[in-house]
Amino acid sequence: MILLSDPRVAAVSSRDDGDPLVDLRELPELLLDGRAADPAGAYARVRRGVADRLLAAQRALPAGLRLLVVEGYRPYRAQLDIFTGYRDELRRRYPDWSPERLHRETTKFVSPVEVAPHSTGGAVDLTLCDADGIELDMGTALDATPEESADACFTAAPHIPVSAWRNRQVLVAALSGAGLVNYPTEWWHWSYGDRYWALLAGAKHTRYGPL
Repeated sequence: MILLSDPRVAAVSSRDDGDPLVDLRELPELLLDGRAADPAGAYARVRRGVADRLLAAQRALPAGLRLLVVEGYRPYRAQLDIFTGYRDELRRRYPDWSPERLHRETTKFVSPVEVAPHSTGGAVDLTLCDADGIELDMGTALDATPEESADACFTAAPHIPVSAWRNRQVLVAALSGAGLVNYPTEWWHWSYGDRYWALLAGAKHTRYGPL
């Protein structure tokens, strides 16, 4: 399992090809959830290349299923606040952890800002729903932490109901088939064009840098 704290992620050369952000609220083929909405509407924006791949993944889903997007672009300040908040929470809960372990465990749930996929516009958090917008059982809530879910939030977690495992496999097949990569500690997090994608895809550099 490669975490975002792995030095190989930060070592990937960062470039930006200028692919614009698009607003998913203007794409009726995709459903957008408002739970992560911000006043500026950043949550609804992703790079054009990501939007195209989400549309391809939607077309690949079995009949009656929809992607439900929760969050796309996340500005630097918001990413930093989430990272430091979760790190401080873990520090209070596990005061005996070394600084190295604290950083590693934090990055299982929140990316360090210097390599954050969401801050490039290349990442998206999403789940599956039915035709009526009812979310499918994915084994944990979206954004469940490793601590509160006993690692059931890991994409390949073995200790989840069979129905949830099958739903995850449907999601994985559609999104990976469209060219996105998953962060293995979060079944809901997928990206394209960022450093993590570049490392897993064997690309020489990113398509998207921080915005």
